[in-house]
Amino acid sequence: MEFQLWRNATVLLTVNTTSFLIDPMLGKKASFGVFPWTADTRLNPLVDLPFSPRQVIRYLKETDAVIITHLHPDHWDADAIALLDKNLPVICPAHIAATVTAYGFTNVRAIDSSLNFKGVQLWLTPGKHGTGEIGEKMGMVNGFVLSSGSESIYVAGDTIWCDDVRATIEKYRPQYIAVAGGAATFDTGDPVTMTTGHIGMLCTAFPEIHVLVTHLEAISTCTENRKCIRRKIAGRNFYDRCHIPEDGETLYLH
Repeated sequence: MEFQLWRNATVLLTVNTTSFLIDPMLGKKASFGVFPWTADTRLNPLVDLPFSPRQVIRYLKETDAVIITHLHPDHWDADAIALLDKNLPVICPAHIAATVTAYGFTNVRAIDSSLNFKGVQLWLTPGKHGTGEIGEKMGMVNGFVLSSGSESIYVAGDTIWCDDVRATIEKYRPQYIAVAGGAATFDTGDPVTMTTGHIGMLCTAFPEIHVLVTHLEAISTCTENRKCIRRKIAGRNFYDRCHIPEDGETLYLH
């Protein structure tokens, strides 16, 4: 497998020879503005994509399918809607399929449990995008497990460490899990993505799994950056299996 982090949660994942563009946020820096429920006035996203517009178009032409975990603008923005080929297969949870179709996409593959795409098996997984009032405002989120049979990865989506994540790992036993880190926090409530503490609990609970940390340094709500996370996990016994890719970096997963 190849795991190329573009920015935030946007990943180009290749399983065997099939490529999936996950949670495309394709707009320029500052293209969708300020987040609600926060006094932070910085315009999002905070950084540009790590590729030129020409490179992005080339990658999009080579993509076999798009995967959307949920419709927050840092996972599915107006530029993605405009740039993506409307005939490209879009795999998404069933409850958002009508919305995606309304944007003009003609090949939406709604999933409420599982499906097979070009020999890659996908399973829809639950998540918890925060707790209490802010968790309710964030709404329903999902992740996906993808497997070719010999290799597997769990893209957890925007979820904190919770029983749903633990149960998914116990059920599917993926080799890798990609988590949304950054401890994204609004003006009320606890973080809505994983903190370094959550990542530590995950690594402790499942010592055999490799963790890929995304969702860093691209949106204003995130309170932990790469340097912070690396410092906090330094010296821990899971340091060698907790990977924090830079924007544009490709990890070759074996």
